[in-house]
Amino acid sequence: MKKNTPLLLIFITVFVDLLGFGILIPILPAFAKKILFVDEAAIGAVIAIYSLTQFLFNPILGRLSDKFGRKPVIVVSLFINAIGYLIFAFTTSYTVLLLSRVIAGIGGSSVSVAQAYIADVTTKENRAKGMGLIGAAFGLGFVFGPLIGGLLSNISYMVTGFGAASFSLLAFTLTILLLPEPERKFIQTDNVKKKLIDFDAIKNVFKNPERKILIISFFILTFSFANIYGTFALLGIQEYHFTDMQNGMIFGILGLVSAIVQGGLVGKAHKLLGKKNILRLGSLLMMLSLILLPYAGSFSLLAVVSVFLACGTGLFQPTIISLVSEVTPEAEQGVTLGVNQSMSSLARVFGPLWGGFTYEYFGYQYPFLTGALFTFFIFIITIYILPKRLKFK
Repeated sequence: MKKNTPLLLIFITVFVDLLGFGILIPILPAFAKKILFVDEAAIGAVIAIYSLTQFLFNPILGRLSDKFGRKPVIVVSLFINAIGYLIFAFTTSYTVLLLSRVIAGIGGSSVSVAQAYIADVTTKENRAKGMGLIGAAFGLGFVFGPLIGGLLSNISYMVTGFGAASFSLLAFTLTILLLPEPERKFIQTDNVKKKLIDFDAIKNVFKNPERKILIISFFILTFSFANIYGTFALLGIQEYHFTDMQNGMIFGILGLVSAIVQGGLVGKAHKLLGKKNILRLGSLLMMLSLILLPYAGSFSLLAVVSVFLACGTGLFQPTIISLVSEVTPEAEQGVTLGVNQSMSSLARVFGPLWGGFTYEYFGYQYPFLTGALFTFFIFIITIYILPKRLKFK
């Protein structure tokens, strides 16, 4: 098997699955608002419960993959994902919608396993580029998924659910047939602890000061961006009067730019600017973009601001995940990346709750402005704290 084949295959697997995820992202707020008649705070709870489930299950799947292998965990997760999307297709109440998101959240918790897979098949020198593939898969899923979702929603929201499920089932099939189990540099022999939340594992990860500051930084930045997960689509519907298709196009622009940055430019940017400057530039672009989003005023200007937002996240995320992996021993890659992914999932719990609350009770601008404020804190951390804690260029 060629050297780059495992990376290509895990990229294809994640991308196909994330098409299903991308289909529902711009559709969920509109569906909840138009069909179930729920308010903005309740929509935030729908987005948050998906991430809460991931927070609980990411470390569990990470440890299971350390013991039983990456491929079996990914296969089962993809099948669970499809079930969650099928339940959404038949949703007629808010309770069932929440159930569908919980099940999809369990299936979606395999992202940390995919990151551990990449850590297994890359060296420290090219790991940032490898992690960028996950970001590129997310980006491309956000390019084509929302566009497909916008088209399918013109038929019905039930068809949209079927479409999302079909992509997860396709990824499930491709994984079984094509994805090889990576050769790891260690053998995990201890028994997997059957805990919902393994606090010992989390404590162990945070004992390392380098990992601690990186994971906390990633948490704060993810929270800042998660403020707009549900409210960005509502902004388009209620303030800019977009259709589902137009909302899908905005999400598609975000995804396309993010895929280009993470899939091809981030590695070159590291060589040109260094990781320290990449983190600073990424957080600065995010902060400025979040401030401008609620004031863009038109589809074209919103698209331009979205480009800069995607550049910021596309530069920052794979860089900091790569640094987390680089300061982690080989035998702890799965559990550490699982904890990191869980912390980002926890940020995606509080972010949408805060975003929905501020949107409903303070005004549509506030999820974006408060997100910018927290991103400013990250910008300060990249200037004054990270360079002292980590020796990187």
